Amino acid sequence: MKLALVTNTAWYAYNFRRNLMQALRGAGHDVIVLAGPDAYADRLRDQGWPVHDIAFTGSGTHPVREAATVLALRRALRRHGVQAVLSYTPKGNLYAALAGVGLRVAQIVNVSGLGRAFVQRSGITPAVERLYRWCLARAHQVFFQNEDDQREFERLGIVERGQSLRLPGSGVDLQHFVPAVRPAGAARSPEIRVLMVARLLWEKGLAEYIEAARTLRAEGLPLRFALIGAVDEPARGPTRSQIDEWHADGVIEYLGFADDIRPYLSAADGIVLPSYREGVPRSLLEGAAMGLPVIATAVPGCRDCVVDGRNGWLVRPRESADLADKLRAFVALPEPQRAAMGHASRQLMRERFDERIVIAAYLDALRALDTAR
Repeated sequence: MKLALVTNTAWYAYNFRRNLMQALRGAGHDVIVLAGPDAYADRLRDQGWPVHDIAFTGSGTHPVREAATVLALRRALRRHGVQAVLSYTPKGNLYAALAGVGLRVAQIVNVSGLGRAFVQRSGITPAVERLYRWCLARAHQVFFQNEDDQREFERLGIVERGQSLRLPGSGVDLQHFVPAVRPAGAARSPEIRVLMVARLLWEKGLAEYIEAARTLRAEGLPLRFALIGAVDEPARGPTRSQIDEWHADGVIEYLGFADDIRPYLSAADGIVLPSYREGVPRSLLEGAAMGLPVIATAVPGCRDCVVDGRNGWLVRPRESADLADKLRAFVALPEPQRAAMGHASRQLMRERFDERIVIAAYLDALRALDTAR
């Protein structure tokens, strides 16, 4: 079957879906990528994946530019004889559905999060709900990354119960993300290091992370706060100068953006994400797979990655004081108990979040689609 993977950045396809693409190719499918052009498009091409640039505009809403993206997608679907679309991210899902109107193109949708219109409800939220309802009604299969989002879409009548299925996030490659092996007898630093990996947006809980860092550093706790992420939307997050100021003041250690976060996870003692809402955050899955305790907010997506008290702690959202309390408890734990939490994180990933579960679900959906055609 001729398949198109549609997402608003080639970065997403490169970092999150290459193993799936390889499994689809191995099952006999012909896979192309339709994505926003960036440096990762050439990386995919170098690895033998056909990538066709589609000018997605990130968070843009200009009607002419957005309509041009839908038309470009439609032309690509027709030109390449695509039979089924695997779509991701809010714009990828909605625009692929609009582009496929009147074409014999099935759609398998992955709802990785509800998007800003649902996280911060506003006057446009009802319109977005209606658009989702219309677009997803045509989908062959709708995958959700957490039960909260699935229940919300079913409650609103956007999807039917038999149409949707919950996946364990994007899954995590347990052969790629493995716990670091510390040399026997190696001296450990007296400082405990926590790491936050996220796009640098306020809705990721960045302000709460910074405030907790200020509080605990002022108390003299042996705790270091590291931060990895891209500064790509200053209107929704801090400016680079603000981040540099936090770094210079010793509040956090800003490590920039990293393609491969495994060395940074290996150097950390815990992974933190105080986000306001997620699909299932990949950073937590990868950190947990590498045997790190997880400290995250008790919100959809994040709480899927934490069994409170077993492999980490859940924090009340938007409350830096509660985050600071949980980090104090983390620092107070003896090393054997922190290690036990890390082992529990790895075990949770094995039980619930193995990427092979996600790949199998896609292969099953395509077999069912092929049978029905």
